[in-house]
Amino acid sequence: MLELIKVFDQVVVSGSFSQAGKALNMAPSSVARNIDSLEDRIKTTLFKRSTRQLVLTEEGQYFYQQSIKLLQDSDKLLAEMRGNQGVPEGKLRISVFESFGNLCLTPLIPEFLKRYPKIHVELELDNNLVDLHSDNIDIAIRIGTPQDSRLKSRHLLTNYTSLVAAPSYIEQSATIKKPEDLQAHNCLLITHERQRNYWYFSKKSIHKKVLVSGNLISKGGSPLLYAALQGCGVLLLSDWMIEEYLQSGRLIKLLPDWKATHGEQGSGEIFAIYKGSQYPQLHIRVFIDYLVEKLQLMKQNVELYR
Repeated sequence: MLELIKVFDQVVVSGSFSQAGKALNMAPSSVARNIDSLEDRIKTTLFKRSTRQLVLTEEGQYFYQQSIKLLQDSDKLLAEMRGNQGVPEGKLRISVFESFGNLCLTPLIPEFLKRYPKIHVELELDNNLVDLHSDNIDIAIRIGTPQDSRLKSRHLLTNYTSLVAAPSYIEQSATIKKPEDLQAHNCLLITHERQRNYWYFSKKSIHKKVLVSGNLISKGGSPLLYAALQGCGVLLLSDWMIEEYLQSGRLIKLLPDWKATHGEQGSGEIFAIYKGSQYPQLHIRVFIDYLVEKLQLMKQNVELYR
């Protein structure tokens, strides 16, 4: 049963049977059979399937959220049963995308080093994707699980996103009453290396895909956040980046009745990715466990404010 859930988890993250198959080193037909078996075991339809897309049902969404913790607890239990009497030590090379590294990771490093003084951390803040093998990286923190089947991953956060703008922009611009109104606004964009940028909106059974454009595009979210705070345009960004500005009133949510995302399947999940076996070296494992521990509070705060 647990193996079926792992396949299901990978399908959700990958967005299709074929992409999940690449990550799991399985044929797409085998992935589909595993999902069929899981649905049969739990007597629930998890996906709405069509030739064009794969969408979670409401029950599938609930099952996925519950399965994340189940898989994490399973990995932790098995790792504990292996036992390790040594003291965590060694060099730990970590690659993390710039905005998450600055806002979420770097404030946690000092306490970690006090807790494990024999571990030496090398931190790289870079929005470029790294090869953990050729670049000799121990842990990479990224949105989405790896396609390389030699790599493992641990879920950290759901990357919820919100549509926001500064009060100064809202006061001087046309009112935004529906997603289509954004086509007449300056939108601050995360680059996806595509000629066109779309934002996706959903409300109950209604789904909309809106073409957006603007005068600032960035690979990272920090330049866009700064521009939005100065009243330069409308921003769709991760809640963990904008929560404090929403609370202070420097940013205001737009279209609060709509769920806004960067992709048709959502804005992704944030994972810690590492090399080797399911149960990594002790200094790698304690850092990932520490991250999960500390990010629980952030997760609760973000979900509470949503």
